[in-house]
Amino acid sequence: MDLKKLIREIPDFPQPGVSFKDISTVLKNAEAFRHIIVTLADYYRSARPELVVGVESRGYILGAPLAYELQCGFVLVRKPGKLPAETERIDYSLEYGENSLEIHVDAIRPGQKVLIVDDILATGGTISATAELVKRLGGDIIGYAFLAELDALKGREKLPKDVPILSLLHYDD
Repeated sequence: MDLKKLIREIPDFPQPGVSFKDISTVLKNAEAFRHIIVTLADYYRSARPELVVGVESRGYILGAPLAYELQCGFVLVRKPGKLPAETERIDYSLEYGENSLEIHVDAIRPGQKVLIVDDILATGGTISATAELVKRLGGDIIGYAFLAELDALKGREKLPKDVPILSLLHYDD
């Protein structure tokens, strides 16, 4: 299945020079959406993750059905102030400023096997911050899963070399 043909690219959004990958067009295709989830699940099934961690917000779109397919739990990583119970917070730098993420302190038990999921791997800042939150809670990261990766931004280089990374699509721009 050629998923790239189903993803709409919007030039110069959100700023000039950026080619935005709009995944809403692939998600509305039931066959393609199912293909994405099953392919990601098949890749990580033998690792037996206990939790899938999804990054706000598009990571939820892939993470929740992936957790269902893998028969494991799903954990939210959110922007500050959105989670109701006690949280662990991380502040991190992006190419265009600062950002923060939070996770419930009781979301992961030490030693639990965790798969981290987001829609696109770009610079790696958000995923690295999410990984740090998982590690602070004692989670054992067994993999990273993405629909697409923007290779030119080298986000993969910020992730551990010994942990499997699956990106179904790769873009050079």
